[in-house]
Amino acid sequence: MSQENNGQANDGKALETSVGGARYARIPLRTRVVMPGDDLDAIITEYAAAAVQPGDLLFVTEKIVAITQGRSYRLDEITPRKLALFLSKYVTRTPYGIGLGMPETMEMALRECGTPRILLAAAVAAVTKAFGRKGDFYRIAGDKARAIDGPTKHTIPPYNEAVVLGPNNPRGVAAHLKALIGGHAEVAVVDINDLGGNILGSTLDKAGEQNLLKVLGDNPLGQGRESTPLGIVRSV
Repeated sequence: MSQENNGQANDGKALETSVGGARYARIPLRTRVVMPGDDLDAIITEYAAAAVQPGDLLFVTEKIVAITQGRSYRLDEITPRKLALFLSKYVTRTPYGIGLGMPETMEMALRECGTPRILLAAAVAAVTKAFGRKGDFYRIAGDKARAIDGPTKHTIPPYNEAVVLGPNNPRGVAAHLKALIGGHAEVAVVDINDLGGNILGSTLDKAGEQNLLKVLGDNPLGQGRESTPLGIVRSV
């Protein structure tokens, strides 16, 4: 893919945004489909290194980090236990992602987070949801549960038939990638969707991470088949 295509905006997504009186460009970087066995360093070197300028921030979706770490699983590789079948029935599904609302993703949450933690999260959520409070399940289950991606009809193949876990050591990955691109730009591993987002690991301080969440709040990389798992934030 040529660099000329990399700067084009995803359909319906604005190229610029304003946060706290400052303006930022959000530049999606298109890549080929990242596959298990691919090397993350090679992907970053090929598609991002030449595009990043001093003072930029490179943000990398947690999904491609996890895929290159071998943390994606085909649905036919996962055998959900009865508890996963039961719990997944009570998860609210949204148009933006299935979350843990299918037996296979719930099974992986049980493996990643441990059965006691998932049961506690489910029990608390069942009580607080009755009083109109939302989000307690993931607050208790934690980032590992929140970062699990299940297949949707909009997901790029072969991940429309796969479950992808969250990445290992995202803060360490961010530090490594910063050095890889020359150390002149910050790096963040992000989990952003149309409902919100999280910074899983970065070379920023806490204030910088909070500002980045605002800059990426409208999900400029898109939710479907854009094939833009990398992006650059640049002050303008």
